[in-house]
Amino acid sequence: MATNSFLPANKTLIFSCSGGSDVGGVSDRVARRLTREGVGKMYCIAGIGACTESFLLNTREAERILVIDGCAQCCARKTLEQAGLTVTQALDLSSLGFMKGQTPEAEPVIENVAAKARAALAS
Repeated sequence: MATNSFLPANKTLIFSCSGGSDVGGVSDRVARRLTREGVGKMYCIAGIGACTESFLLNTREAERILVIDGCAQCCARKTLEQAGLTVTQALDLSSLGFMKGQTPEAEPVIENVAAKARAALAS
């Protein structure tokens, strides 16, 4: 059986909030860092929201889906769920103590969240 060359070897896709707030920016930067590290591959939440068939098909083939949301609204997670996709791990920065409007997009914050994401995927 042919494998989907789109997916990374570990078959993990990463979706993030990339909203207009500071916590959205942190979520986005964490997803990009995890992609550079080979933890998984960042994928387009807008493509899921638009019900673009290729995005939906590729996401259905993933073995693990990590979602990183900036706030308690959990828009990225809800977008995936409304598309009928199963989220395997989810992080909400507000539940980790990060507050909208009070969270700098600074290296210590990004690494802190990235470490929590790595741990979630390892569990």
